[in-house]
Amino acid sequence: WPANCRVTDYVFIENSSSNPYLIRRIEELNKTASGNVEAKVVCFYRRRDISHSLIQLADKHAQDLEEEKESPSEADLTDKQEHQLRHRELFLSRQYESLPATHIRGKCSVALLNETEAVLSYLDKEDMFFYSLVYDPTQKTLLADKGEIRVGPRFQADVPDMLQEGDSDERDQSKLEEKLWDPDCPLSSKQIDQFLVVARAVGTFARALDCSSSVRQPSLHASAAAASRDITLFHAMDTLHRHGYDLSSALSVLVPSGGPVLCRDEMEEWSASEAAMFEEALEKYGKDFNDIRQDFLPWKSLTSIIEYYYMWKTTDRYVQQKRLKAAEAESKLKQVYIPTYNKPNPNQISVTNGKMATVNGAGPGAYHAAGGGRACESCYSTQSAQWYSWGPPNMQCRLCVSCWMYWKKYGGLKMPSRAEGPEEKTPPSPEPRSRGHGPRQSSHMVPVRNSGSPKSSTKTKQAFLLQATRLTKLARHMCRDIIRLRRAARRPFVPINCGAIKAASVFGSFLSISTQQPLEPFEIHIDTHSSPNISQNGSFCTHACPAHTSYTCSPIHKHT
Repeated sequence: WPANCRVTDYVFIENSSSNPYLIRRIEELNKTASGNVEAKVVCFYRRRDISHSLIQLADKHAQDLEEEKESPSEADLTDKQEHQLRHRELFLSRQYESLPATHIRGKCSVALLNETEAVLSYLDKEDMFFYSLVYDPTQKTLLADKGEIRVGPRFQADVPDMLQEGDSDERDQSKLEEKLWDPDCPLSSKQIDQFLVVARAVGTFARALDCSSSVRQPSLHASAAAASRDITLFHAMDTLHRHGYDLSSALSVLVPSGGPVLCRDEMEEWSASEAAMFEEALEKYGKDFNDIRQDFLPWKSLTSIIEYYYMWKTTDRYVQQKRLKAAEAESKLKQVYIPTYNKPNPNQISVTNGKMATVNGAGPGAYHAAGGGRACESCYSTQSAQWYSWGPPNMQCRLCVSCWMYWKKYGGLKMPSRAEGPEEKTPPSPEPRSRGHGPRQSSHMVPVRNSGSPKSSTKTKQAFLLQATRLTKLARHMCRDIIRLRRAARRPFVPINCGAIKAASVFGSFLSISTQQPLEPFEIHIDTHSSPNISQNGSFCTHACPAHTSYTCSPIHKHT
């Protein structure tokens, strides 16, 4: 569908005809040398793109938030609504990528989860998504995107009742607050200003004596400007207040016997290289000071970084960068027009020229032969203007038009299907099962996705049948002492001596010494019944044959 996409818009982006749309936020629109338009976008991830362990953490986080609410909002949700609500949840990331603008397939809306809003409001709006956690695809971690709203007596002070007119406040104000400056001090404004001038002069002289300050402020003008900052003035006024507004006593404190007092703020404490790293981090992460400290300035405290940021905003460099960014923004594209995308989809399996196509499908839960027609895998509808193949080719699943668009937009089916439902409810097994008794979320039942993660790179498994011969089945019983099935099962990588088993089966050495029986019953059986003999080539002889008497059943008893 046609759309005018602007910077900061949330858009659907198609990277594969069979995969769901990607959800991105446009940060920049740039025109390449060839005349094409590229969009620099922020990546959002769906639940299907994240590992099962992280999904469990996200669900636990949501459950904890729900339990803290006085009126849970998800208590009355049906199974269908809960299933579809999972498709609306996204995870923000700090990852950027550049994609051609021709891959945009429309606009959508993404909002930070509002704790006071009902979750059903997200289902009622089309193309509406929400997020509450930030996903780091490199570290494989989830973090909260914002601080929680802490309401209640655990986090807020109890406000006392308002005093009536004429009532006295019995609280001791000296215990509740600390006086830092007395506006009714005996000094005049002129005397205070003169004292502050002396304090700035002392600060300039102190920087001239300090070697590190001389390197950072090599000129007298720069040293005087640094000495006139708020840190020097605040220290001077605090010194004057602590000494009872006695000018002579306060001056003696500013210039002690060891040398003049030097006051520095964060602007002076930071080196030029640290300032450059901070500007680079601010360009990448914005005002996310936790990430700035973690990735760029781990030796700085969070308080120091925040204090430096607000001082940096008062400098001329910040003003120059702001003007430069504004000029660059004027030269960049503001929006791009995306025409209707009408190319045929390779997943289409039938075209009926606008007429309804009927498929001879059965009701829900029915299974069909590989070559037979099937109903919609999601809604089980048997009529649609267009059908789309969905999932692995060997499954031969199909979706109707409405369910196909839902799959492309939301990354799932409207209703849990045979191929999708168990994947969400049953955690994946850590090891592949050798028998087909496990949950139905095995790899041959899950649609193959190319999202770049090991989780989504599952492939179709080929079934096979192992049919043992009669001699192998007979050897399991005759040669138990040699095979030792339980021990062999515990040691799958140790080979079994097949030669010894074959020799025991052919020549009759399957009876161990511990299990040998007395010879009398065996001799009586041979005397009264003609036993089968074994020839040299291993075949059985069902009648008494003098030529085969040297290869009788057991070496324990010999025919005469």
